[in-house]
Amino acid sequence: MSFFLETLAGGLLAGVMYALVAIGFVLIYKASGVFNFAQGAMVLCAALTFVTLTEKGLPFWLAGLLTLAIMVALGVAVERVVLRPLVNRSQITLFMATLGLSYVIEGTAQFLMGASVHELDLGIVDLPIEVGPIQLSRFDLVAAASAGALVIALSLFFDRTRIGVALRAVADDPQAALSIGIRLQTLWAAVWAVAGFVALVAGLLWGARQGVQFSLTFVVLKALPVLIIGGFTSIAGAIVGGLIVGAADSLAEIYLAPLLGGSVSTWFAYLLAVAFLLVRPAGLYGERAIERV
Repeated sequence: MSFFLETLAGGLLAGVMYALVAIGFVLIYKASGVFNFAQGAMVLCAALTFVTLTEKGLPFWLAGLLTLAIMVALGVAVERVVLRPLVNRSQITLFMATLGLSYVIEGTAQFLMGASVHELDLGIVDLPIEVGPIQLSRFDLVAAASAGALVIALSLFFDRTRIGVALRAVADDPQAALSIGIRLQTLWAAVWAVAGFVALVAGLLWGARQGVQFSLTFVVLKALPVLIIGGFTSIAGAIVGGLIVGAADSLAEIYLAPLLGGSVSTWFAYLLAVAFLLVRPAGLYGERAIERV
């Protein structure tokens, strides 16, 4: 029983890492309806920028502040230069724009900072911690605490600030928000800036876990089942979806993989997402789209 609980807890903590990436998707999609495929490239860019600055001798805190400023500037620049001219275009056009943008960000980062693998040390000694009858990773616990703090901060941002209230108004009814003088371009720039901050947090944690390398961009693929299960418009859904994917993936790898004779971690989450699409297409917390014909 203790082995099952340890596997489950480890999967839940791993799911929080997926949720961190999914939150960046949710922020942009909820405010502007754009599925930002470049979020994975932004995660890579944040981690690579931070580790490059620290390797040049900058203190940890200064490298973090500079990286945050770069990511915020990148988010604002993407909104103004790439997406603002494409307002009112089709969803597939916007998606293809972010897809192309992801390759531009990756290529630019590789050109400026190189393509070698970097080790990122956040000062977290990854030793097991005993919690009752089970042992948990200290790094996973810190990552989960960071994600929880980020979710609380974003919730306060959306509920207690004028920009957050305006963003919720835009998400509910863009035309009504425009009619009362809300400037969509300013809000979209703010959302992309916040998405850059989320990419920084996710990039640091993922980079410390598996090294800063260009495979970090593929973490976006594992975030897709999280979004499908939790819903594209809910931060809480991203967290719940991440927990479900992490736990199911971990348990399936231990108990199902031996029966099938191979690893299932590469495809089981997508099978779970397809099952959710058949039962609940909008996800657990997603908003159902209603169109008049």
